[in-house]
Amino acid sequence: MNVRVSAEWLALREAADAAARAEKLVELVHRRVAAVPRAVIHDLGTGTGSMGRWLAPRLPGPQHWVLYDHDADLLRHAAAGVAGMAGMPGRVTVETRQRDITRLTAGDLAGATLVTASALLDMLTGDEVRRVVAACAGAGCPALLTISVIGRVELTPPDPLDAEIEAAFNTHQRRTVDGRRLLGPDAVDATVAAFGRYGLGAVTRSSHWRLGPDQAGLAAEWFTGWVDAACEQRPELTDPVAGYARRRLADAAAGRLGVVVEHTDLLAGAE
Repeated sequence: MNVRVSAEWLALREAADAAARAEKLVELVHRRVAAVPRAVIHDLGTGTGSMGRWLAPRLPGPQHWVLYDHDADLLRHAAAGVAGMAGMPGRVTVETRQRDITRLTAGDLAGATLVTASALLDMLTGDEVRRVVAACAGAGCPALLTISVIGRVELTPPDPLDAEIEAAFNTHQRRTVDGRRLLGPDAVDATVAAFGRYGLGAVTRSSHWRLGPDQAGLAAEWFTGWVDAACEQRPELTDPVAGYARRRLADAAAGRLGVVVEHTDLLAGAE
């Protein structure tokens, strides 16, 4: 897997991701982390390190984070951000591994207390999910996999075109790229099923973005990408949605557009 995501987009969405993640799932791994002298946490597709910045303060004791990404620049950014978190001097150490996370094995994750990822599953194929799950299951550690899209969006005020754009976007999320057929909104169900084949149960919780006037910039950026992807999938939509997009973006700029993007968080193997 080699999907490029800009640092600017990751920075823009970090606060919304942090507000959305299911705190209850962290409580379920808290005891396991507290039981070891130093927790070793492997973060897959770390990006700018937002998962580490969110999760590390919520976990007890010393922690060693192993950050994985294919992008060396993002890894450098992430390592500095996670290691330099305010209020945690000396409690968190970091190493980076520039790797394709879909090729990891149980041996790569040996000794892990926890595996984490954020906004990752929906960019994977079925085979890639099965390989990631096999590595986690083989390592014998739980996996906390957050902020996976599930294909449902709610815009306020509603518009008749919303449903058509949503359907086209979801089809785009399931597209084939360089021979890889992405799971998109089917990823959470596929991941739960994959863990089940190893006899590992999974708990899921909602982790929806709820964007209001204070997040107008993110709402506009997300909306533009949402519409562009729908039109790429169905070019015949380009002309009909032009006026719709202008109205929605004007509403976003004026703080009148409400956006709910539904996600699901998943914790597997924590029993």
